[in-house]
Amino acid sequence: MKKRKFGLALSLVLAAGTILGACGNDNDSETSGGGSKKDNFTVGMVTDIGGVDDKSFNQSAWEGLQEFGKENGLEKGKDGYNYVQSKSDADYTTNLNTLVRNKFDLIYGIGYLLAEPMGKVADQRKDSNFAIVDAVVEKPNVASITFTEQQGSFLVGVIAAKTTKSNKIGFIGGVDGSLINKFEVGFIAGVKSVNPKADVKVQYAGSFGAADKGQAIASSMYSSGIDIIYHASGGTGNGVFAAAKELKKKDPADNIWVIGVDRDQFEEGNVKAGDKEYNVTLTSMVKRVDIAVKDLASKTKNGDFPGGKVIEYGLDQNAVAIADHKENVSDDALKAVEEWTGKIKSGEIKVPSTRDELKTMKF
Repeated sequence: MKKRKFGLALSLVLAAGTILGACGNDNDSETSGGGSKKDNFTVGMVTDIGGVDDKSFNQSAWEGLQEFGKENGLEKGKDGYNYVQSKSDADYTTNLNTLVRNKFDLIYGIGYLLAEPMGKVADQRKDSNFAIVDAVVEKPNVASITFTEQQGSFLVGVIAAKTTKSNKIGFIGGVDGSLINKFEVGFIAGVKSVNPKADVKVQYAGSFGAADKGQAIASSMYSSGIDIIYHASGGTGNGVFAAAKELKKKDPADNIWVIGVDRDQFEEGNVKAGDKEYNVTLTSMVKRVDIAVKDLASKTKNGDFPGGKVIEYGLDQNAVAIADHKENVSDDALKAVEEWTGKIKSGEIKVPSTRDELKTMKF
C-alpha cells in the first residue's frame, strides 16, 4: 500500500481554476479520479463501544466532526453530520450500513475494532467513501488514519519519571493488541529513559467501556504503592479517575496521579476534599483525533478523498503532544519533555512501537 503523510492544513479555499462547472449547475461539481466537490456534503461516524461521550477517543472524534459541521454551515442529522453509537461489537456492521443507506458522503469508523467490519462493508459498498481511525484497511474506498501514539506516550512517560515519589508507576490498557501496545511501550520507554530504577506495572482491562474494571485495577495499583497511572483505555479510564479521586477525598495529602489520554482530561481530575479543590490529573497524552477527522472531512468535501492511502499524524504535525494544562507538571519535567522532544524529532532516538522493539533498548 502506498503510504504518505498529509499535513494538517484545514483550509477549505480552492483556487478558482480548480472549480469545475457542471453545465450551469451551481450545486454539485463532479471531479475525476477520487471524489466530488459537493456543497451539500454529509459525513457520519460510527463509535466503538466506548460511546460518543467517553471523555476520550470517540468524544475527540465527535468534537472534530462537530467543528467541521460548524465551519461548513451543516446541521446535525442525516443531511449534515451525525454519529451512530455502538453498544457491542455486533453493532459495527449494522451501524456502518445504516450510514451507507442514509447516503453519507464520508463514513468514519472510530477505532481499530471497526477495521474488519469496515473492510467487509467497503467491499459491498464500493461507491461509498470510508475512513478508519487507528487501523489500516487496504481498500480503494477506505482512507486509513494512524498516529504515532508511542511518541506522545514517551513524553508523558518522561513526566511520570520526573514526578513519581515511589518509583512505582502503572499502565492500564483497554484491549491488549498492537495499537494499545504502542501506548504501553512508548510510555515505558519514556519512564525508563529518564529513571531506569522506576518499575512500570502493566495491566489490561479487556475492554474500552468497563469503568468498573478500570476502577478496580487502579485501586489495586494505588494500594500497592503505585503513585501514577497512565491509562489508554477509553471509557474504562473513567474508573481510573474515580479510583484516584476517591483516594484523594479520603486523604488529600496522598500524592497520587492519573495521566489521561487522547484528549486533555484535566477536568476529569477535579475533586473536592473537605472545603478545598484538588486535581488528580498530572497531564494527558493528547492525540488530536479531532484534527485528523476534521482534516480528512475537509479534503473529501473538496474532492480530494485519499482512498487506499494511509495518513499518519505525529509529533512533527503536533498531532500527538502533552496537554495544555501544565499546572501539575514541574518545571524540571517540562524541561525534560522539551529535550526529549528534540531528540525524537531529530531522529537521535527512535521510540519503540512494539514490545520486541522495547526489549532492544538499553536504559
